[in-house]
Amino acid sequence: MQSPRTIKRHAILTDRMATARGLDMEEQVLRGRISSAEVADAVLSCTACSCPEACGHWLDRQAEPAEASPGYCRNARMFDALAKA
Repeated sequence: MQSPRTIKRHAILTDRMATARGLDMEEQVLRGRISSAEVADAVLSCTACSCPEACGHWLDRQAEPAEASPGYCRNARMFDALAKA
């Protein structure tokens, strides 16, 4: 089981990645495009990432919505699907 600190860190990274892709996850849930359980699963998936530091640095450099997430992002497919919806 992941520590609360780890979960919080990756919840922030997941939310920042969504924002970097031009997505608002709360809005996506409200529109029924994704469930809150799927968002929670995305955060848990993020906790298994081997590149959270690189992710943070990549996110720090994003000034405008990115066309794609970095190749190491465990949630890239989800973000791609939501961006296309």
